[in-house]
Amino acid sequence: MAEEDVQAPADVTATNEPEQTALARQKKIPRPKKAVAEKASASAPVVARPKTRGLTDQEKQDRVSQIEKDVAGGATLKDAVKTVGISDQTYYQWKKAAAKLAVAPVASKASDKSVSADDEIAEFIALEEENRRLRKLVAEKLRAENADLRKRLRIE
Repeated sequence: MAEEDVQAPADVTATNEPEQTALARQKKIPRPKKAVAEKASASAPVVARPKTRGLTDQEKQDRVSQIEKDVAGGATLKDAVKTVGISDQTYYQWKKAAAKLAVAPVASKASDKSVSADDEIAEFIALEEENRRLRKLVAEKLRAENADLRKRLRIE
């Protein structure tokens, strides 16, 4: 504050004064206000609080089902989402997460069934045979294209 109240010395002439103010305006740099922030942080102790999520998975699932009921009842998606109090993007994210949760138990049941080694070997052999057949087809097609290009360019 004392620096702002400093005035020009008495021996400065009137002609230099406009030049100095113009220079002062050009060189004016904002000063950070650290003193106020430091005082506030020093007086109030910082308490570490754990981050909490807004809603539980069950609450999210309930809201998604409520939106789906409203839409099935004839309301638009935007109106249904507004009544629940979330955004469209949040609705789609929650719906995607709910679908993943619903699929996960089904996938674990399928993996519980053991597939015999003979079935796996038979499937592997069939895939290898299919792979050989497809590679052969691609090679024949490339040879034909190569020959056609050689004819066009008159290369032997």
